[in-house]
Amino acid sequence: MRILFLNGPNLNMLGSREPGVYGQSTLADIETQVREQARVRQVEAQFRQTNSEGELVGWVQEAGRGFEAVVLNAAAYTHTSVALRDAISAIDIPTIEIHISNVHAREEFRHRSLIAGVCRGQICGFGEYSYTLGLLAAINLIEKSKRR
Repeated sequence: MRILFLNGPNLNMLGSREPGVYGQSTLADIETQVREQARVRQVEAQFRQTNSEGELVGWVQEAGRGFEAVVLNAAAYTHTSVALRDAISAIDIPTIEIHISNVHAREEFRHRSLIAGVCRGQICGFGEYSYTLGLLAAINLIEKSKRR
């Protein structure tokens, strides 16, 4: 089982960027935690981060040819990117939208997700644990699809 974790803009600054909102853990810390949870479940978890919308779109497109699910923290592109939405729609594997903060309890512009309608579900507000929940959701979806 292969799951791709994609991270959008500014997530490379976790640990130092607004720790009151995003916590003290770095993206590398989160990756280590999720990789351990994946290893225990005999799942391969691959991580990528970019500040570039085009690169993120390209990675989503590629994911359909080698992974069984995508766990996506699109960050600011969640609220702005039609291109990302279209890329998610174009692949034939489930995408799970995740966020560290509860976007619905923040600024009004963060309440609307352009990608939510093409994702299998949304996890937000659980801090770094949102990533582990994304892993578990992806595993569940993959296992269900194999039983069909």
